[in-house]
Formats: sequence, structure tokens, C-alpha cells
Amino acid sequence: MQPFHIVAIGGTLRAESGTSRALSAALAHAERGGARTTLLTGSAIDFPNFDPDQALANDAIVRFLEVVRTADALVIGSPGYHGSLSGLVKNALDHIELLRGDSRVYLDSMPVGIVAVAAGWQAAVSTLQTLRTIIHALRGWPTPMGVAINSSAPGDPLGDADSQLGVMMQQIDTFLRR
Repeated sequence: MQPFHIVAIGGTLRAESGTSRALSAALAHAERGGARTTLLTGSAIDFPNFDPDQALANDAIVRFLEVVRTADALVIGSPGYHGSLSGLVKNALDHIELLRGDSRVYLDSMPVGIVAVAAGWQAAVSTLQTLRTIIHALRGWPTPMGVAINSSAPGDPLGDADSQLGVMMQQIDTFLRR
């Protein structure tokens, strides 16, 4: 059996953002379980605003869509900007509209882990809920465990969330093996 391909999408344009680090940590759990992984963050998802008539002329968008098509599961992560996800992440997710004519429409029946990182619980939790709503709209199956990370909490918030990321990735693995 081929290893599952798990793709993480999100982050910010800053190198080593908290969201990118959380996505990398989630993928590390998947790799320990034998999965093949791909991380699409920062410049890999920095596309022009979604325009369905022009998008397929952009090689980066075409590559992004091909990676999503090959995915068995996704992990979507966003920083919490003013109580919701970033424009960078939302725009990348908007481009999934171009998969509407595929045999697997959008993210139909695909498990999707969700992660939100913000400088406070309110923005982290509201961003997590917004991501869950978007994944439902794209026909994906959000994992029961979504991970909200308060980057302003004392100590190592990402380290503290690692066990939750592990549970979320285990839920994806269990879903895929059924």
C-alpha cells in the first residue's frame, strides 16, 4: 500500500511563523506514522486574488491544485487576524473552487485537520470555527480535534499544543485507514 499523502496549507508570508511551525509539527506526526507530506505555506500560496477566468494561467496556482488533487488528507492552518483567518489562507482556499469539475469535487469526503494560531484565545477559537465552516462548505470532513494555539500564552504554546496536534493527526490516520 502506498503511503498516504498529507498536505498542509497555510501560514503567513513571514519565515517561521507560528502557524507554519504548527503545520510542520502536525506533518512531523504524520511522517512518524509513515505518511508522505507536503507543506504549502508563505510564498507557495501567495496568489493573486481569486479570479476563476485567470487563475489557470498562473503556474503556481496550477501546481497548488495538482498537489491538492494528490492529497489524501489536508491540514489547514491560519493565523487569527482580527478574529478570523488571514486573506492569504482564504485566497488559497478560494482557489479550490477550480476543483469543482473534478471526479472528487472540492475536498469531498477528505479528512481535514484545522489549526489556528493567534495572540489570544478569542481570535484563535473564532478562526478555528471559521476554518471548520469553510471546510464544510468545500465538502471536507474536519477532524473532531481542531487545534487552537494562543501564541501569547506563557511558556511554549506550540510545544504545549503538540499532543493536540498528535491527536488530530491520529484522527486523520484513522479516517484514512477505514
